[in-house]
Amino acid sequence: MSKDGNVELTISNNIGTIEFSHPKGNSLPGAILRKLASTIDEAGKDNDIKVIVIKSSGEGAFCAGASFDELIAIEDFEAGKQFFMGFALVLNAMRQSPKLIIVRVHGKTVGGGVGIASAGDYTFAKKGASVKLSELALGIGPFVVGPAVERAVGTSAFSTMAVDATTWYDSTWATQKGLFNKEFDTTQELDEAVSNLAEQLSKSSPKAMQELKQVLWKGTEKWEDLLDQRAEVSGRLVLSDYTKNFIKKFKSKS
Repeated sequence: MSKDGNVELTISNNIGTIEFSHPKGNSLPGAILRKLASTIDEAGKDNDIKVIVIKSSGEGAFCAGASFDELIAIEDFEAGKQFFMGFALVLNAMRQSPKLIIVRVHGKTVGGGVGIASAGDYTFAKKGASVKLSELALGIGPFVVGPAVERAVGTSAFSTMAVDATTWYDSTWATQKGLFNKEFDTTQELDEAVSNLAEQLSKSSPKAMQELKQVLWKGTEKWEDLLDQRAEVSGRLVLSDYTKNFIKKFKSKS
């Protein structure tokens, strides 16, 4: 695994699998976010791909969320907004893709990773894949990923996660709330389920799936402007002394 992380697209039997990786818990630096967004766009335009699978590498965390190294290095509003726009680009790429997207969540996920899981058209998880929206504890708030998470779980469950930003919610809770569509006891069962649905969809009508995608995402047409505005809010808050001090304390313990 590259020390800077990586995003890789592989195509097999009309299934496009996008795998992202980073040595720090599959966290999401700005470069990885933009590469992930562009790769989703690329897969959506590839006629050899009928369905997309998004996964992350390894057996540990699915996604540790935003890169703390980059967060603490942000020194002005424009840099802050640009960082959080990376999450907006990924969510909009998933939303606007003409292909149905399956997300495979094999482990714990935080913040932006919860956003990715929420934006899947069908999301499978392994038991133990707990979720947390830790942004408020950092002095920010889940502003950019919020619309995707709220769309998946509803306002009440989103509020629960957003306000209690230090609690891990287990995979069963996440499945009951609609964040995950199904959960499995083992990695083998998880992979079989992902493979089976992907294969089924790869043989389905591309036009019908595209029409279904539009129906599923109805009401999100203004997300480009909305997520841009949310990135501005986060870009301002990340400059606060509270956030800088929180990250310094966290990094000193890790």
